[in-house]
Amino acid sequence: MEGDIFPGIGNGTQVDGKVLQTFQKSFVQVQTILDQNRLLINEINQNHESKIPNNLTRNAGLIRELNDNIRRVADIYADLSSSFSKSAEASSEGESSGTMKSDGKVSQKRIRPG
Repeated sequence: MEGDIFPGIGNGTQVDGKVLQTFQKSFVQVQTILDQNRLLINEINQNHESKIPNNLTRNAGLIRELNDNIRRVADIYADLSSSFSKSAEASSEGESSGTMKSDGKVSQKRIRPG
């Protein structure tokens, strides 16, 4: 359910369900790209071993695609890192007064002594 809070990753941090969804979506994207890269690398190796001029020419485009994919993976990880940092920062700022929501707002909660 939207806005539900789940226990964090072991240090008592609270993580919003949307944050977890974002992480999972990103990791699925990365895995898909890495699977594509495996196929590209296999094709590049086969083309190289064949030594057929057209196949070797095709490798240039395949290597460009491989490099673009690697760049995409790095960008996804950079975005994840930034999101995680912001989430952790907001969570630590809100520890005494509330919990971090996926929209970056802190849900205020009253702390009762004892």
